Order: sequence, then C-alpha cells, then structure tokens
Amino acid sequence: MTADDSFGRLDDDDYPAYTMGRAAEILGTTQGFLRAIGEARLITALRSAGGHRRYSRYQLRIAARARELVDQGTPIEAACRIIILEDQLEEAQRLNAAYRNTAGPSNPT
Repeated sequence: MTADDSFGRLDDDDYPAYTMGRAAEILGTTQGFLRAIGEARLITALRSAGGHRRYSRYQLRIAARARELVDQGTPIEAACRIIILEDQLEEAQRLNAAYRNTAGPSNPT
C-alpha cells in the first residue's frame, strides 16, 4: 500500500490508523485499558507490519463506550458484555426493519 492509498482511507471508519498510545490518549485512558477490552474480546486490534496494535475510529467509539460504563462503576467484563448485547440488539432491530420494508404492508383478511 502506498502513502496515497493510506491517505485515501483516512475517512474509512474501519481503517486502523491509530497506534495504541494515540488511541489511549484520544480516549483519555491507559494502554492497559485497551489491552483489557481486547482480552475481553470487545475489540481486536489489527497489527502493523512491526506487530504493533492499531485501532480504527469504529473501535475507538466502542472503547469510548466501554470507558463510559467503567467510569460509572461497571466492571470491565460486564461493560464489554453490555456493549456486545447493545450491538446485537441494534443489528436485530435493523434486520427487523429491513424485513418489514421488504414484506410490504400487511393485509389481514
């Protein structure tokens, strides 16, 4: 990938543009927190060619939600589970809405 290719992907929410240190700085947390939510399988950091963890903007939003819950006193494992369940609920609601749109209006007889 060339520098031009990388620059073009900066608007991509899934592009792993942030190092662990920068991600922790943006979130106002520690690198240990990022490792902990990784161990809890909430997010999986991608690895650079040198083996360093890299995070996307999407992953940072998830980590920020985890931090919000932890700051409110929720244990980290529970916070991760809550976020996973919130994500599953959102996906189910999206699929349900799509199904309703394709099924058309109901016509009870």
